[in-house]
Amino acid sequence: MKKLFILMFAFLLVFGCDVFNTTFEDSEDATMYEASTIVEAEIPTNLKVMSWNIKFGGARIDFFFDGWGDEVLMDENVVIENMQAIADYINGFDPDIVLLQEIDIDSKRSAYVDQLQFLLDATNLNYGAYASQWKADFVPSDGIGRMNSGNAIMSKWQITDTERIALPLIEEQDGLTQYFYLRRNILKTKIQLDEEDIYVLNIHASAYSTDGTKQEQINIFKAEIDELNDVGTHFIAGGDFNAIPPNSVNTIGDNFPDRPADLDEDFEVEDYDLTDMVAFYDDYFPAVSLENIASQEEVDNYISDYYTHSIYIDLENNIDWNRKLDYLFTNNTNGWIENSDITHQNTRQLSDHCPISVEMEVAR
Repeated sequence: MKKLFILMFAFLLVFGCDVFNTTFEDSEDATMYEASTIVEAEIPTNLKVMSWNIKFGGARIDFFFDGWGDEVLMDENVVIENMQAIADYINGFDPDIVLLQEIDIDSKRSAYVDQLQFLLDATNLNYGAYASQWKADFVPSDGIGRMNSGNAIMSKWQITDTERIALPLIEEQDGLTQYFYLRRNILKTKIQLDEEDIYVLNIHASAYSTDGTKQEQINIFKAEIDELNDVGTHFIAGGDFNAIPPNSVNTIGDNFPDRPADLDEDFEVEDYDLTDMVAFYDDYFPAVSLENIASQEEVDNYISDYYTHSIYIDLENNIDWNRKLDYLFTNNTNGWIENSDITHQNTRQLSDHCPISVEMEVAR
């Protein structure tokens, strides 16, 4: 069977076909969404922004995608239950803009539920934009089948412009793997707030590259927001960078307490590089300062109010959130409102990432 797929892939390369519909242009429009019912929203004094990797509504199910579980597919009722819990949490916090990563819109693994439409219809957010980063009419591996998963931005106010900006693929992968693998992107949107347009940019950088691809993707994201900053345009930029803060004290992947004993070698994470996020902290305003991060971290302690990710959680054995991978930045000279940042660690059973949020004073 493997030889058959290799021969088939060689045929595709020779004749330039994209039979399984996996590829994208370097730059193209994102897909626009809106809620079934639009809820009028006034421009607030303080804008509440949230970012959340929702793990395709998979909650804490042990998927093989995590490198150690064996689940592949969910029943529709499980997906709906998990997505409703996410919607309920979003409604409880009532953000104005939400950046989402790992959201499925048409995937066999999540029972083909359009999760972005679900969240728009189940929350007070009215408009959405979507940029796929793992799309294939059929993935011939492990029963995955049809896949369409990516990044999204939701807003109470209309999104007027969108762009999906392609990011580099992992060069060390073989051609067959690369063809069916994730194609990371930047989702760039423009939202009109009162008299000002603000750009919102979302990224989900590579998790398993060991050839420098992740840093290259992060650098491209930085260059994109630099261009906006250079022309005096305000932005909100964030997402799941799969990178730890520059002053982190726990950096070796093998030592994290949630590392499964039988972790698949294809899901090994390289030792975290402390240079990945330096330029963002140097040039822009982070939701959480490096000083606050440093105030909580201790070597081999793995306890902090600012950690946002864990492979799994087992509180009985003192395994909880254990690294920070998720961020929000702005170039608004007023910065974020002091002490308005929240790392929502009470969402332990909803995803392998917890949401982060922060507030900004709206220019008028």
